[in-house]
Amino acid sequence: MNDATPGTMGKRKPMRRLLPGLAVQDGLIRHPFDLEFGVRTSGLVAGRHLTAGHRNDRHATAYYAVAPSVFRSILVRWRRCRPQAPLDAFTFVDLGAGMGRAMLLAAEFPFRAVIGVELHPLLARIARKNLALWRAAERARAPMSLVCGDAAEFKLPPGPCVVFMFNPFGAPVLRRLLKSWSQSFTDGEGQLDILYVNNEQEHVLEGQPGFARLFQGQIRRSHADTVADRRILSNQPEAEYATTPWEDCSVYRWVGTTNAGEQRSWAREAGPKRSEAWKRR
Repeated sequence: MNDATPGTMGKRKPMRRLLPGLAVQDGLIRHPFDLEFGVRTSGLVAGRHLTAGHRNDRHATAYYAVAPSVFRSILVRWRRCRPQAPLDAFTFVDLGAGMGRAMLLAAEFPFRAVIGVELHPLLARIARKNLALWRAAERARAPMSLVCGDAAEFKLPPGPCVVFMFNPFGAPVLRRLLKSWSQSFTDGEGQLDILYVNNEQEHVLEGQPGFARLFQGQIRRSHADTVADRRILSNQPEAEYATTPWEDCSVYRWVGTTNAGEQRSWAREAGPKRSEAWKRR
């Protein structure tokens, strides 16, 4: 029983309603994207705070939304890689969707559908509100939906898919995902491309049979995004994350494990010019 009166030392502190990093007292500065469109995708949440009581919590990386200019640029790079179907045949899947910025940007294109998968329920709830605002503003050219769940357990929808990842989780989850996808394509069929921004687990994709790399290199932020991200990240109380004017990125395609050498050779031909597609960090 708490018999403390108002104003005394025994007064209970109000419960925190936001994750650390999503409040002004945590150094939150809204990105110009949010200010322009009236949505809420800004903030930086360290991975240690993204606990949802799930066994894969320990593999979560920090939440931070992708720079709009980087997202649009990697989509251009992907389309230069000659996708195996028209854009409107592809389902866009954002794994580790956070508050949904990449989903909003993707929905400006006529994909068959845009699906997000987010493990943390608070981020998922905010994302759904953002999707509703995007629809109300009539900015969505594709149907959007969000699944609150584990990306490692998410089954790809039928038909061509392009999966977007902004370094959402560690190697164990990515390895499990790739293995699951490979097993679902045991007959060699399946149309799957992967857009990987901030590709810290690149070695996992490199070592997974059946996937060919079409592009690897640095994609630069626009000047406006560089200024915005530098200002946002420099305002962190603990200053534990830094920013650069670019993101290290990759584009991969499922080519199957049968005659993999020939398939990878075809994939290289399908990619951008060699100087772009194989640029090393």
